[in-house]
Amino acid sequence: MDCVLTNIGTLCTPKGKTALRGENQGNILTICDAAIGIRDGIIVYTGPKNELPDFSGARIIDCGGKLVTPGLVDAHTHLVFGGWRQNELSLKLAGVAYLDILKSGGGILRTVEQTRAACENELIERGREFLAEMLGFGVTTCEAKSGYGLCTEDELKQLRVIRTLNESQPIDIAATFMGAHAVPKEYADDRAGYIELILTEMLPAVAREGIAEFCDIFCESAVFTPDESRLILTEAKKHGFTPKIHADEIDPIGGAEIAAEVEAISAEHLIMASDDGIRKMAEKELVAVLLPATSFYLDKPYARARDMVSSNLAVAVATDFNPGSSPSLNIQLAMNLACLKYKLTPAEALTAVTLNGAAAINRANTCGSLEVGKSADMVIWNAPDLDYLFYRYGSNLVDKVIKGGVMV
Repeated sequence: MDCVLTNIGTLCTPKGKTALRGENQGNILTICDAAIGIRDGIIVYTGPKNELPDFSGARIIDCGGKLVTPGLVDAHTHLVFGGWRQNELSLKLAGVAYLDILKSGGGILRTVEQTRAACENELIERGREFLAEMLGFGVTTCEAKSGYGLCTEDELKQLRVIRTLNESQPIDIAATFMGAHAVPKEYADDRAGYIELILTEMLPAVAREGIAEFCDIFCESAVFTPDESRLILTEAKKHGFTPKIHADEIDPIGGAEIAAEVEAISAEHLIMASDDGIRKMAEKELVAVLLPATSFYLDKPYARARDMVSSNLAVAVATDFNPGSSPSLNIQLAMNLACLKYKLTPAEALTAVTLNGAAAINRANTCGSLEVGKSADMVIWNAPDLDYLFYRYGSNLVDKVIKGGVMV
């Protein structure tokens, strides 16, 4: 059935089917007193209400003069895991470093134990609850990584859960294989053996099942080196995976440069990325997926988003939802932090959580903007304009979420 959103007070959207970079990141379309026409879940009109073509018999959604934007895209999450790690909060408050918690068998390795112990049905039910919360915050598309199995059986288990979740609830999910999230305890004295397992067993198994589109790796001190990251991501490309990389989150070890070298679609975190790494990423037209909620929770520096924009590097913003360093699904908080800590303008930040987020997971041709031919994914906000959306924090400002032309 046709559908029309009318009485839109302000419509704000980026434009295009690729990531916006530099000055263009802040160049969004703003229309007052707007309307959107939807047919079979696809946008067929976006523009002034008084120019809306005939939609006789269409369902009418009165937006009550409110702000409408594209549905939000959370381009970096660790959605599927067992257990929580609230016991680490006191360690963080006492000054114990994130990597030191990992070295002691906590952190990622603790979540690996809990995820291995959970069955698929348990993980599916938890995932559905998380996704319902995300939808309530305005997310209509997201990415989800494995990486808490760290053995072939449990990495496949996580990815199968992601596939089931993608098929059984409204949010579209892009799946990422991340067997190189850490070295598991059983390979503590044989990291070369674990890398060989990834190369010769995990990557082929995931490729055979066709349950992941991307391959990510944690390139960081005490985790995987730049050389190891290059090796794994290069092999992943041979199996048809598009590379991603957790780069330069804690130490400046050259992850951004590796991202450019292997032509990853995106690099994530980038708190300590070098000027040269930022330049090389911009030259290769990668997307920088920045995660301000992680900096906030770990009380760490924030990535140099303004320098990245000035360097013509496309910037996306995501939650990094996970049980250790960012236990929050609230993408609106990440949006607030993008303005307050990254100093992005509201227009730049909107692009970061819509079109650029979609580009970071190869979805910019179908979502991320309110344009003819794209999926009718949008949020009606309890806000009169874009500035208000980023000015308020701590409250969920979503009024309604529409996915594929359907109120959800």
